Amino acid sequence: MWPAILGGAAACYALKLAGVSVPGRWLSDPRVQRVAGLLPVALLAALIGLQTITDGKALVVDARLAGIAVAVAAQWRRLPFLVVVVAACATTAIVRAL
Repeated sequence: MWPAILGGAAACYALKLAGVSVPGRWLSDPRVQRVAGLLPVALLAALIGLQTITDGKALVVDARLAGIAVAVAAQWRRLPFLVVVVAACATTAIVRAL
């Protein structure tokens, strides 16, 4: 167990060291900046997608999917964020109650 923990810690440290060691001129490239700005959005969307349609190891279609659909529609209509969240929560609760 300890070798795995120490190996994981060393790998994390090496990855952070590699990130700090990247030359500044590479990071000033507009393509790199554009991709770096979009990565958090893509990762968050992937996380939300996985949490919405999976339950452990299986795909699940339930009330969460209805809530996400309403949230996407509300976001597409450019409603305020609080309205998007409340609409998604209410939809999920109503579908679960039915």
